[in-house]
Amino acid sequence: MSKIVHIEIPAPDLAKAAEFYSKVFGWKIEHIPGMEYAMWSEDDAAVAGGFNKDLKSNPDGVLMYIGVDDIPAKLTEIEAAGGKRVQEKTKISDEFGYFALFTDMSGNRMGLWSKE
Repeated sequence: MSKIVHIEIPAPDLAKAAEFYSKVFGWKIEHIPGMEYAMWSEDDAAVAGGFNKDLKSNPDGVLMYIGVDDIPAKLTEIEAAGGKRVQEKTKISDEFGYFALFTDMSGNRMGLWSKE
């Protein structure tokens, strides 16, 4: 069985990326000594990844969805932290819930997902 174990997010400014994701999503950020790289993880350790200063931001690259409880509230937090709304909360179906899209402060396009 295969599962996602690491996701790299382009972050030309590591400090801004760390501040944005820790503030908006509560991710733990660990800067790797001697490298232009920072690791991020969630409390439940379901998936983790890194901020890679050498990768170029690309709004058409991999689209990662982050599960949240309240999409509209999270979009407001994202904007307050320097991100931008791309698509408002949109219903997928009763079975699959809702999604929205945003760009982070580096221009990476990301998604939000919620059952409600």
